[in-house]
Formats: sequence, structure tokens, C-alpha cells
Amino acid sequence: MKKINDKLFSWASIIDEVTLEQTIRTSKMPFIYPHLALMPDAHLGAGATVGSVIPTLGAIIPAAVGVDIGCGMIAVKTEYLVKDIKGNLGDLRHSIERSIPLSVGQYNKEITETAKQKREILEGKAKKDYSRFAGNWKLQLGTLGSGNHFIEVSHDEEDNVWLFLHSGSRGIGNKFAQYHINISNEFCKKMFIELEDPDLSYLAEGTPEFNDYLKDLNWAQEFAL
Repeated sequence: MKKINDKLFSWASIIDEVTLEQTIRTSKMPFIYPHLALMPDAHLGAGATVGSVIPTLGAIIPAAVGVDIGCGMIAVKTEYLVKDIKGNLGDLRHSIERSIPLSVGQYNKEITETAKQKREILEGKAKKDYSRFAGNWKLQLGTLGSGNHFIEVSHDEEDNVWLFLHSGSRGIGNKFAQYHINISNEFCKKMFIELEDPDLSYLAEGTPEFNDYLKDLNWAQEFAL
């Protein structure tokens, strides 16, 4: 670990100067607490560095949270060993692709029974009509998503077969992010807050804008689970 300044610690062994400058700029925000941490995969992002941990106190930066709220990975160990996976692996891949829709739901016509149960839970927790953000959000449930989202079948050193998933809030999380980034831009202008980078615009705790973002953020997090 290397201490860059009192508010910035780095675990990145290789980092370019532009990314480092961006991170230093973010670490100067007055509400960073206790410090910003750079991870080994840190690289340039929009306002905030991708591959960084940015804890805040009393404010939140929508662009730093990102456009795929709840984005994450999970691995599940199956009951199978490599020797149990017989036949053409291409058939396994096509079976997975037939079962789990790709993209963010624009090609879906219906959803599974388990996805319907999740939809009912989300509808009950919705604080507003989310169809105005993404009209097809209900059809996004159960999809893999797009971009760098993936499903991987792999094995460990003991030949145990694992399923590895990377997904998130899909299209509606992106719509939330773009909406609240615009709101945070307007908030900083209204409060006469000058920023070195407009992508670091933020919302202050206790304001209606902050509370509204948290409601959408928590809902999108639930959606991504």
C-alpha cells in the first residue's frame, strides 16, 4: 500500500499519471471520509476513477456510484466435477444462452415465474412510477444485461465446477444514474459550488435531491440482486 496523501491510499502497483491526477482531484472533495482507496485495477473513469473505493460523509456523488447500480459478481460452487460435464461444451453454452436472455430486455416477450415474484416485490417497494425511466424494466428481470456482463462456467484446482456471474441493474440503473447526475449538476450550480470536474457534482445529505436519489439507489440495488 502507498499513501499518496492524507485522503488517498493506493494498492495499485501500476497506474498512469492521468488516472492518478483524477484520483487526487477526487480525494480533495471535502466529504471524503476517511480516505479514498485505489484498487489494483484502477483506471480512468468519468469524474471518479474506476476501480476505486470512495467513502463519503454527508454527501454522495452519483457519477462515482456509476451507471450500473448494484453491479457485482458472485460465484456458486456446483455439485459437479469436471468429469461430470460430458459432451460438447458448445451445447452447454447454447443451453445457457437459451435459458437466460441477453441485453437489457428489449427482446423479451415474457419473464419466468421466479422473475414475476421478484417483480411483485419491486412493484411493492417502488416509490414512484419507474416505467417513466425505463418502460420495459419488468422485462429486464432475469436477463444477463449487456456490456461486460457475463456468465462463466469454470473449475478450481480440485476440479469442482463453478458458475460465475457478473451482472447489475441493467438498463434502469443507467437511466437512474443519468437522471440523478443531471440533478446533481443542477444542485451544485444552484448552491454556487465550483468543481474542478463537473462529473464530481454531488448531492448533500438532508436535501430532497439526496433523499430522492437514495430511494432510487436502494430500489436499483434490490433490482440487481
